[in-house]
Amino acid sequence: MRDSARVILIKNSEVAFIERVKNGDTYFVFPGGGIKKGETPKEAAKREALEETGLEVEILECLKKVEWNGTHYFFRATITGGNFGSGLGAEFVEEKRARGTYRPVWLNINILDSLDIRPRSIMGNIKNL
Repeated sequence: MRDSARVILIKNSEVAFIERVKNGDTYFVFPGGGIKKGETPKEAAKREALEETGLEVEILECLKKVEWNGTHYFFRATITGGNFGSGLGAEFVEEKRARGTYRPVWLNINILDSLDIRPRSIMGNIKNL
């Protein structure tokens, strides 16, 4: 598996996620994806945020680095432009039923404990922001 970069966006007590429905399971992941050759983790996080959410972001800091089948970076970011839900990444515009569905959503920070957030290990970092 290749390395990935993800963004943590918080706005008005809500956190941006990608709702995934795959094989009958619903779970939530942070917007992001694979780091391309020649790209830094920060550059990848910025690109993936735009592709998946339609938002332009400024990367602030790396909150967590997870080693599991590659290195996965989680960056705190702030919104600088764009329209949430207008992302044009391949997962949103191509038929890829085997990979399930992807939908950008804002979730209230108070309900996150009751949802299947992946990876769960990042949740402590979010509650402290």
